[in-house]
Amino acid sequence: MNEKTLQAVIEEITPQLIGQKFGRIFPLSKLNFAIDFRLNEGNYLFISLETFAPRLYLFKRKLRDLEKQSINSHPFILLLKKRLSNSIVQKIFKDENERIVRFYLQADDEIEGLKNYALIVQLTGRSANLFLLDENDFIIDSLRDNLGDGQTIATKFSPPIREKENRDNSVLFAQNEFPTLSEALDDYYQQIEAKKLFEAQAKSAQAKIKQEITKREKLQKKMRQDLENHGSADKWKRLGDLLLANLADAARIDETVLVVDYFDENTPTIEIEIEPNLSLTEAAEKFFKRYTKARNAKVELEKRLDILAQELQNLELQKAELDKAISENDLAEFLPEKKETKQLKNKEKRDDAFKGARKFISSDGFEVLVGKASKDNDYLTFRIAKSLDFWLHAADYGGSHVVVRNPNRLIEIPHKTLLEAAQLAAFFSQAKEQPKVAVNYTQKKFVNKPKGAVAGLVSLSSFKTILVEPKYSLEKV
Repeated sequence: MNEKTLQAVIEEITPQLIGQKFGRIFPLSKLNFAIDFRLNEGNYLFISLETFAPRLYLFKRKLRDLEKQSINSHPFILLLKKRLSNSIVQKIFKDENERIVRFYLQADDEIEGLKNYALIVQLTGRSANLFLLDENDFIIDSLRDNLGDGQTIATKFSPPIREKENRDNSVLFAQNEFPTLSEALDDYYQQIEAKKLFEAQAKSAQAKIKQEITKREKLQKKMRQDLENHGSADKWKRLGDLLLANLADAARIDETVLVVDYFDENTPTIEIEIEPNLSLTEAAEKFFKRYTKARNAKVELEKRLDILAQELQNLELQKAELDKAISENDLAEFLPEKKETKQLKNKEKRDDAFKGARKFISSDGFEVLVGKASKDNDYLTFRIAKSLDFWLHAADYGGSHVVVRNPNRLIEIPHKTLLEAAQLAAFFSQAKEQPKVAVNYTQKKFVNKPKGAVAGLVSLSSFKTILVEPKYSLEKV
């Protein structure tokens, strides 16, 4: 806020504040404050000491919003409340050629009688501060510890020394269509704050997805290394079989055993390394154990690698959706869900209250629910769906979670219902323009939420796939 704008604000607010009582002070952050001078229409004096944009003006807020936003008071704010509560504003002025505003107030002390104070609002960038002065302009206390002459407690206040000559050639802030300059400034800075908040939220969401991708890539690399360390199961079985097949004829030299390789049509003699303290039979048994371990590890690790690959694919889709949301300035689906303040008494009430799904009835009479947004998908899958309900989602594309209710706990649902639900899953996905779409389906009990995953991201421990045409054939309920 430049000097011309600050002077105009002071001229605007002075008639409203002179003669008013100093009321509550709301610390909205470490450097932002709202002071209630008991004005009408919900007007409060706003003071910001933020380095990038120190400012002062009147703004309109609801009392409950200020109370909700307030943080614990700094000791200096507690001092202001003690010394200035119910004091009367006597005069306000701005120092010439300085971004410093002085509020002179008179308080009625029960013991000492009338006392005069000055509240100094210093809007000078890095040295921005609040000071409480006595009637002789000596500093009683300050919000921040500033250095320099006239800026420390118990010294007579004077403006901070400038590093270079100040030439304020800036123009007065444009009021435009707003009734007051304060309202114009409030709107301008609210837009700046909203932009900063959006950028911070976008950066946080991007970092979260990147973290999830990096974590899975590291796990993927570790699993592949584990797979390699276990070696080839067929190799260990072959070595064990060769040792047993050559028990009578094998030549052993320390840790080396010479055997005939009967698995090779040329039957060459090969060397097998074994531990010196083991017999050939014991060494063969050890190879068979390694074979079993490598075989089982291969099955398990490849299964887990498939799940990881699917999760990484889903995360890349989430990343693409996030980039799109950022470009469209709409992060609603990527913000953390607010905690519910009230818990619904039972499942039926929760189902009735949920408005985040489209409802259909299949040709066979099954209820089909289709999630609307990412957060709705999570709620539908993990709060509404039961373990034996059937769950569907377009493979390799972002889209809605689809749940087919299964009240009779069937092992399989009718093929026609499966087809209709799969067509809906394809239609309500990013692949809706494709002629054919692969749709994964399983029971809800096989759907898991990876720890820390963004809204809508799941992993499947077991599933089947059906190829369908994206189609909207059922009527909404």
